[in-house]
Amino acid sequence: MPETSLLIQMAAILLVTGAFAGVLAGLLGVGGGIILVPVFFYVFQTLGYGGDGLMQMCLATSLATILVTSLRSVMSHNKRAAVEWSVLRTWAPGIVIGAVAGMLTVSSLRTDTLQVIFGLLALAVGLYMALGRDGWRLGAAMPTGFARAAFSPLVGFLSVLMGIGGGAFGVTLMSLYGMKVHRAVATAAGFGVLIAVPAVAGFMLLPVDPAQQPPFSLGAVNLVVFALIISMTLLTAPLGARLAHALDPKPLKRVFAVFLIVVALNMLRKVWIG
Repeated sequence: MPETSLLIQMAAILLVTGAFAGVLAGLLGVGGGIILVPVFFYVFQTLGYGGDGLMQMCLATSLATILVTSLRSVMSHNKRAAVEWSVLRTWAPGIVIGAVAGMLTVSSLRTDTLQVIFGLLALAVGLYMALGRDGWRLGAAMPTGFARAAFSPLVGFLSVLMGIGGGAFGVTLMSLYGMKVHRAVATAAGFGVLIAVPAVAGFMLLPVDPAQQPPFSLGAVNLVVFALIISMTLLTAPLGARLAHALDPKPLKRVFAVFLIVVALNMLRKVWIG
């Protein structure tokens, strides 16, 4: 059992991270999981829990918190009539299928492989946030037919591989198809719910080596970390949603992009250099 002082330090880190992640979920639409997963990785390792299932625990616990945060966020945005419910309804089947496929893929991969995947995807998201332009378009309206059938499961699949909600990929995709950023952020919160529900259900049933499993875990989901994070995100997600409608998020997005690129490169460094 880790020392009490160390447990207090890790709990404080998680509480601060949860507050920050909640604001991000509502403000930038990038999903708090992009921050949660690296922090969980550090906390679990520091407390002595590791092995091949470490990243699975990080991704699973992140998605569990995102389920709650996304619900809170989408309700806050819905009060401002910002959620495109028609998009959620038509994209839901594909997103759920992709999320299930992502959960099965994560459950079969080692921690170092998942670290590389997370690092590369986070790097791609960070570069797009830093270099992307508002005028970039793939179309004038959200795709239907074959394009929707291809994109919707891809959003769910990639999001689970990173342990995030639908913000990072959903907001990007909707913006490229001409949806205003505030409506894209609001609708992506609904994507997060669709992604997290099937993925978390599967992760809770995932067998984990007891020697590598922190106390109070259900499958790959650690309930203590989950409780600490949502105690803060429930408070701060509505604040992020209000700020999203009151502020221009572009300058903040550029700053966060730099931070995300650094996080991604550090994750890759741990795998390739040590």
